[in-house]
Amino acid sequence: MASFLIPNQLNHSVKRTLTVVFLLFTLGLIVLAVVPDRARAQYWWNASREPVGLAPDPASTPEAIVQVYGARAFSWRGYFGIHTWIAVKPTAAQSYTIYEVIGWMQRRKLPVVVIYENVPDRRWYGNMPELLLEKRGNGVDALIEKIDYAARNYPYAKDYTIWPGPNSNTFTAWISRAVPELQLDLPPTAIGKDYLGYRLVSQAPSGSGFQVSIFGLLGVLVSAVEGVELNLLGLSFGVDLDPPALKLPLVGRKELNAWFEPAVEN
Repeated sequence: MASFLIPNQLNHSVKRTLTVVFLLFTLGLIVLAVVPDRARAQYWWNASREPVGLAPDPASTPEAIVQVYGARAFSWRGYFGIHTWIAVKPTAAQSYTIYEVIGWMQRRKLPVVVIYENVPDRRWYGNMPELLLEKRGNGVDALIEKIDYAARNYPYAKDYTIWPGPNSNTFTAWISRAVPELQLDLPPTAIGKDYLGYRLVSQAPSGSGFQVSIFGLLGVLVSAVEGVELNLLGLSFGVDLDPPALKLPLVGRKELNAWFEPAVEN
C-alpha cells in the first residue's frame, strides 16, 4: 500500500496546481474580454502609431532621460503579453534614441535588435503604451552609456522566438540586468523576461536578487525589486510587498494598497 501512496499524493498535487493555473488563466481572459482596448487585434498597416504624450519634449527638456515602455503586443498575442522598449535622451540632446527587438526583422535575415531615433511614446500598433520606468537628471547620462553598451552586446541579436524567448522582453531584461541602477520591475505580462538561454541561475531581471530558470519555462525569482515570482510555462505568478501587489499572468500587476488603507468616515 505504501508504494502507491507517494505517487497518488504527487498526482493530487499536480492536479491541484494545474487547476489553480487554469482558473487564474481563465480569470485573466475574462478581465481582458471586458477591457478590450488593452489588447485589440488590428491590421498592422492601419493601426495607430501616434504618440500619446508620455515623453517630455526634448526641445524644452535639456536634462538626461531614460524611459522604459510596455504595450500590449500586436494582434492575438496582446491577450497574453506586452512588447517592451527603452528610450534614452542624453543631456541637451534634441531627440530620443530607442532600443528594442523587433521579431519580423528576422524574416529579412537582419539583426532583431534595432537602435534608431524616433518619438518614444508611440502606440504599439494601436495599443496604448504604459510608462514602466523613468529616470531623469544627474547621473542618467552614465546609465545611458551602460544601456547602449548592453544593447550592442545582446547575445541574441540574430535570434527571436515569441515564446518562451528570446524576444523583445528578453532584450529589455538583459539591459536591466546589465544596468541594475534602473531597478526596473518588469510586469508578469512581459513574457520572455525570464529566459536565460542555457544558464540556470542569474540575477532577477531587475539586476538584484537571484533567479533560477529553465529556458524561461519553469523557475522562481526572489528580489527586493520584484518580490517573489513563480514562472510556469512562461506565465508569471507573484507577490510584491513594496508596495503590496499581486502579479498574475495575462492581467499584470495589481496594487493592493487600497486594501490596507483605513476607511474614511464622512
